[in-house]
Amino acid sequence: MGRFLRICILVGLLFVASYYFYSHYSSKQPTPPGYYYVSYVFDGDTVEVDMNGTPEKIRMIGVDTPETHKPNTPVQCYGPEASDFTKTRLTHKNVRLESDEINQDRDRYGRLLRYVYTDDGVLWNAELVKLGYGRALTAFPFTKLSEFESYGSLAKSSNQGLWASCQ
Repeated sequence: MGRFLRICILVGLLFVASYYFYSHYSSKQPTPPGYYYVSYVFDGDTVEVDMNGTPEKIRMIGVDTPETHKPNTPVQCYGPEASDFTKTRLTHKNVRLESDEINQDRDRYGRLLRYVYTDDGVLWNAELVKLGYGRALTAFPFTKLSEFESYGSLAKSSNQGLWASCQ
């Protein structure tokens, strides 16, 4: 009887472990060609994607969301909201990345600089500016600069997001 009980416990443990493994790792859907899986969101404008088996940090072009993790910098007004917004919309989703022909490939921290498109075609960088989760980052040249400035002006004039909370 003791041996039978041990075998039942072992089979039960194997069942629980396999169920956990399957449910945890099978939630990732196959990534379509040209898309990358968002494995982690650092803050509103920085994510990590699985790039062919290698984690790669992506800094979004043209947008600057308030800081939540910058060393020696307090959490800024509307930073948690911007970070949560990106986390809810992009974590464990597939995104398409696009470089900018007049912007550099990487920033000084080694992050890839990219436009991030959701699977339904929304340019996430612009969405953050339009909805007031971030400001248009105009310190560096990029092809969509005038569009982002317009989105930022409209968000500010209509008191969207940080423009309503952080004056």
